[in-house]
Amino acid sequence: MKPEEIYEVLTKQFGEAVLGFDTELAGDPSIRIAPSAITDVCQYLAETDTLAFDSLMCLSGADLSAKDEEFAVVYHIYAMQHRHSIVLKAMVPKTNPHLPSVSHIWKTADWHEREAYDLYGILFEGHQDLRRILLPDDWDGYPLRKDYKEPEFYRGMRVPY
Repeated sequence: MKPEEIYEVLTKQFGEAVLGFDTELAGDPSIRIAPSAITDVCQYLAETDTLAFDSLMCLSGADLSAKDEEFAVVYHIYAMQHRHSIVLKAMVPKTNPHLPSVSHIWKTADWHEREAYDLYGILFEGHQDLRRILLPDDWDGYPLRKDYKEPEFYRGMRVPY
């Protein structure tokens, strides 16, 4: 199934929760989903036989611009049986970034969501073990945010090289 066809299926099923279809950006076409509906959409994509998206290849956060007030959370998913893929995007506000977890749908989301939490501060509601995965537990801030200020020292060690 082509991305355009998947977009049509999702629009029929979820209506206004499907916010748009983007083919203009570099890379694969993407479908923008309302944050509140991301779990339902992902569940539908995974459980519907004609779609059968059984693999979350990547989930990542993105701070696209220091001027933007939102983070993008990007899901690259694949259906091994049908050999089709799609990119989903959900936007969350930078001030209080919350999004439902999809780790109960695809187990690999466990680590991907922890990484997005660790580096951007995006909270995934319903995640079983949301804690830092790359940085120490007492690290201050989220290093991949555009407004991040690198500390001069961490536990007496100089941070910048």
